[in-house]
Amino acid sequence: MPIRLHANRARGNAAALAGALLTLTATSAIAEDYPRAIAQLESRGAEIVGEFDAPGGMKGYVGEMQGRPMSAFLTADGKHVIIGTLLAEDGTNISQEQVEKLLMEPRFAEAWGQLEDSDWVADGSDDADVVLYTFTDPNCPYCYRFREMADPWIQAGKVQLRHIMVGILKEDSAPKAATILAADDPEKALREHHENYEDGGIEVDRSVVSQTYNDVMANGELMSSLGLQATPSTFYRNPEGKIAMKPGVPNPKDLETMMGGPKP
Repeated sequence: MPIRLHANRARGNAAALAGALLTLTATSAIAEDYPRAIAQLESRGAEIVGEFDAPGGMKGYVGEMQGRPMSAFLTADGKHVIIGTLLAEDGTNISQEQVEKLLMEPRFAEAWGQLEDSDWVADGSDDADVVLYTFTDPNCPYCYRFREMADPWIQAGKVQLRHIMVGILKEDSAPKAATILAADDPEKALREHHENYEDGGIEVDRSVVSQTYNDVMANGELMSSLGLQATPSTFYRNPEGKIAMKPGVPNPKDLETMMGGPKP
């Protein structure tokens, strides 16, 4: 079960998750490419990234407001815009589908290169067909659980799980992460941490923490810039080859999708 340290710096662009409900009437300056009502959103700080045909004669728009993804719908009369979630009668979340397609998929595709250039410890064979990047806090019980769930694929040589070490949960999270990154044998350090997690995991080595503490902080900044607030947050390629992200511990069906197939 080889685990390899890859060291570099990474930065990203802002993103997050949310939505709200609001109706606005067009009364001010017009953006050159959008109707007056949509221009109102831009004047309030929204950034529109795409548009689509919505039900009921409406026009849909996807963008960000105050760093949060949003969907907006221009009414058929072209004079009002509604911000929020649009559901079809069968329960399909039209808003979420379009946010993922027009905003998150391009962003995640761009993020993949940033993840590759971040400071990670590779868990699994370099010859594995499937590579995943996961933000890992040494004190995160859900990270530990996810690693346990992924173990059959890792042991079978089918998956390499690249842990981007961060320190966000407890006071000693960052020192523990830095200790792992600074170890003479990072793969052994991470393995031993997982094996002893229920007893507290790796002990902080203050003599080496300063060597990689900034790397841990850079990883945290990358995580934040991608709009992620919790660990684990895992990036993978879906069956269509597109970059996707799964927060938290996946259910069994999602796990098989992320790992590229059934449990070995």
